[in-house]
Amino acid sequence: MPGIFYRQSDPDDPPFAEEGDTVEEGDVIGLVEVMKNYHEIQADSAGTVTAFLVENEGEITADQPIAELE
Repeated sequence: MPGIFYRQSDPDDPPFAEEGDTVEEGDVIGLVEVMKNYHEIQADSAGTVTAFLVENEGEITADQPIAELE
């Protein structure tokens, strides 16, 4: 089922992660909203965020990559 990707929990809050940030496995890097339910998206490994592949508030489908880690 498609959803909407959010890089921050509230429009006034800073993003969970930015390109160039170092993240640990399990760190929250975004949220996906599906039918008014929000699901945390966690980094699947430690590394540096090199790119977000989905724009903030962009539509996303199941199993679509969200970010690249180096």
